[in-house]
Amino acid sequence: MSGAGRTFIFAGGGTGGHLFPALAIAEQLEALSGGAAQRVFLCSDRALDAKILSAEGVEFVASPAKPIARSVRGVIRFVSSWGPALRQARSLVRERTRDGRRPVVVAMGGFVAAPAAQGARAEGAPVVMVNLDAVPGKANRWIAWGVGEHGRVFTSIAVAEGHGPRSARGWTVVPPIVRKGAIAREDAAACRRALGLEAGAPTLMVTGGSQGAASINRLVGAMLDDAALSAKFSGWQVLHQTGDAKRDESASRIADRYAARGVRAVVSEFVGGAEMAKWWGSASLAVARAGANTVAEAWANRVPTVFLPYPYHRDEHQKHNAAGLVGVGGAWLAKDRIEPEANMRDAGALLAGLMGEHERIARAREALSALPAADGAERIARALLELA
Repeated sequence: MSGAGRTFIFAGGGTGGHLFPALAIAEQLEALSGGAAQRVFLCSDRALDAKILSAEGVEFVASPAKPIARSVRGVIRFVSSWGPALRQARSLVRERTRDGRRPVVVAMGGFVAAPAAQGARAEGAPVVMVNLDAVPGKANRWIAWGVGEHGRVFTSIAVAEGHGPRSARGWTVVPPIVRKGAIAREDAAACRRALGLEAGAPTLMVTGGSQGAASINRLVGAMLDDAALSAKFSGWQVLHQTGDAKRDESASRIADRYAARGVRAVVSEFVGGAEMAKWWGSASLAVARAGANTVAEAWANRVPTVFLPYPYHRDEHQKHNAAGLVGVGGAWLAKDRIEPEANMRDAGALLAGLMGEHERIARAREALSALPAADGAERIARALLELA
């Protein structure tokens, strides 16, 4: 393929939702090019980015880019970081130019991707944008507008009607983008044994994504404290990713709540790499946020999921992310009402009901099994390598 010896700069970060799809495409580039394609990540300076990328053993550079915020201080910080981030991106493009061939900048969305795309354009490097949400953010709309004739725009989910630019009609829709390492390779019994769980017991997976979700943690905690709802955990075991303890209760305190109710549980602040595949492979049912990466992994692993979209997004894009799986009968959507008592009446009642209806879960898994393969990463990698 013509792009085999080229460098590909993946620009994005701040959350695992930007990084994990980029890693999925990067691993496909390595496989398809026989290791000839050079890959480097331009990420945010947040500790989470370094933690994820260091664990993957890939080359990365932290950008000084900052997200825009509504406060005066936030706007000033965003504006003051734009110039340094733009100059860094231009410098990186020049450094990675070989034999007159500019690297390809793969913009994964968000505040890191925007100045990187602008820097690439200024240096005459092609830009490929990858949109991950059903409602494209402002950065993605802006990046896609300036991609130009030598670039491409992909979206791993069809843009929700009325929620995207008119130009989105020409975007190439691909299946979900999922790392190979996040897809279970063994059956549920083997995955559970590897995690120290009972091989034959139904397993609930709770995750708020790479950063955790405090309201989901509190919902499950409230369910455990409620006599009627906690009874639904009988016979079940749990995998619970809590997120950073600074944001909510510590993982150890949540683990103690499971133990107090006699519920077998594995509780961790963060789960990544091959370990996440074992979690998905173990799960009979999941309760999760509806970030694009989580929805994609639920699809790829065929795990029925109760989605509680992030409640503070004005465009409610996570709700639209989950719509496809809900529409085929493979998932359920509940509103995150933030307060535990309110959530118990809605999401908690739904989750507890499902935990008592194994046939309903089985039907949902059958619906997910009928979906096509989640091979978006391979499709995009092939397109990247075919760039002239």
